[in-house]
Amino acid sequence: MDPVIIVGAGPVGLTLALLLARQNVPAVVLDEGPGKDEPRPARTVVLREDTAALLERLTGADLGEHGVRWAGWRSLRRKQVMSEVAFDAADPAAPLHIAQHVLTNALRAALADEPLVKVAVDSRLDAAEQERSGVTAHTRGPRATWWRGSYLVGCDGPRSTVRKLQDIRFPGRTAVERHAVATLRAELPWEGQALLHRTPPWRSSGPSAGEVTARPLPDGAWRLDWLLPPGKDLVTPETLVARIRETLTGWTDSTAPAYDLLDTGVHTVHHRLARRWRAGRVFLAGDAAHLLGAFGTQGLDEGLRDADNLAWKLATAWHHGPHEALLDSYQAERRAVVAARLRAADQALPVLRGGGGLRSIVPGAGRGHDALFADGHLGRGPLGASGTYAGSPLAPRHLEATIPVDTPPGAPVADVRVTAEDGSFVQLRNRLGRGALLVVLIAPGTGVWDRKHWVSAGVMPRLAAAVTALPHPAELLVAESYPGAPAHSVLLVRPDGHLVTALSGVRPADLYAAAEAALGGVAQGERKDEERKEPAPKEEAHSGAR
Repeated sequence: MDPVIIVGAGPVGLTLALLLARQNVPAVVLDEGPGKDEPRPARTVVLREDTAALLERLTGADLGEHGVRWAGWRSLRRKQVMSEVAFDAADPAAPLHIAQHVLTNALRAALADEPLVKVAVDSRLDAAEQERSGVTAHTRGPRATWWRGSYLVGCDGPRSTVRKLQDIRFPGRTAVERHAVATLRAELPWEGQALLHRTPPWRSSGPSAGEVTARPLPDGAWRLDWLLPPGKDLVTPETLVARIRETLTGWTDSTAPAYDLLDTGVHTVHHRLARRWRAGRVFLAGDAAHLLGAFGTQGLDEGLRDADNLAWKLATAWHHGPHEALLDSYQAERRAVVAARLRAADQALPVLRGGGGLRSIVPGAGRGHDALFADGHLGRGPLGASGTYAGSPLAPRHLEATIPVDTPPGAPVADVRVTAEDGSFVQLRNRLGRGALLVVLIAPGTGVWDRKHWVSAGVMPRLAAAVTALPHPAELLVAESYPGAPAHSVLLVRPDGHLVTALSGVRPADLYAAAEAALGGVAQGERKDEERKEPAPKEEAHSGAR
């Protein structure tokens, strides 16, 4: 079968290629550039705990060595500290701040050792055609040629050629926010901490006057973002240098300290959402499908979650035949999550930027303005938390043995320690991204015994047989405990780490039904095979004699 064609060699496209390769699906990445990213210290990304863990699993690199995990978060308004959050050195919830070119280079290095992925540099897409059996793409440039693929995914950014070729609308709002950006090396009072300073005392009053964010980078560097007033006024070098000196002077209560300016830029935040994320065998992901970023939210986070969601579904269809309902669920799940994030930002914008009454816009407004700002920057709440596929078309219905646990159905599972089939102890997340469903038995006490002593005892043989009979490859894992789960309960987890359901005990029929639902039902090819095997109903078999 033909490889998956991925258009775009940014972090989302490269991540998708690695995810597919881990599931034994070949891919071709069409890179319109020369195959390397120029260093841009002012172009950085903040990764939340789940997306940082995903990238570390794929690259095998400790990204904390190339970026900075925040030691804390501090929010100020004028001279008053509004809130502080401290992160322990080993706290997985600490956001990771890293230069985007460093991240991209780590992904490229991992792909260099991946025989299933070909990266075609200097290859700009200019045509794409699809039919029932696959997709054909044409690239121009020094190596102009035609490419044949099973599916095509546009990870080619805000001006996506793939989206335009498929005539998919991309409505939304332009320039929701504009920021002047400078990356510099200087000594600031908050070592390792990120800072949001609203209406600092050295700036004039008014909506968003002088709001500035500081995020630490390695080697004593910082990225500073100043929110600009509405309009299209140019940010001159003189204006930016004046802002730097004014801000550093205000923070250190002295004359402007010495600093080394590394890079500058202007970051404009747009809010847009593609009408469709799938057109037959063509899909959109990342900035090609959505743009967001107000209040510190991170569009790359959502793009990486797109890739994680889509990869196992494409791999299933690639290996096992058409799964139309499963492929359709990519748009249903991911678009709903991003749309909810955009709605939350649009509701908060008039309040936080315009000074309106909070209670008229956001229900339960006692949390206050600062809590809403922190949500986006820290990856919490409706503005920043990873999405839950509560209304997913893949959610199983009417299972008698379903029980509640602390993880709602459709939400990412907790990263507990489990015993793998070979008897080794691993973290649950380490078993994700391989294309298999995960079945986790909660069995207190198993952690103190060798697997050989309990693998053939109690409910294990019956559960192992049920897992073997599932309609998709699955791995059986055992955990000492799971938040909110009673002993002998069974969790079914998708390949991307979202909970399908939790069952009370070993219920083979319910487990099978849940697994089948998580796959969107029986695959088209498998359904035809079953229809050929089943005898016709009696009334239809004799219809010709009537």
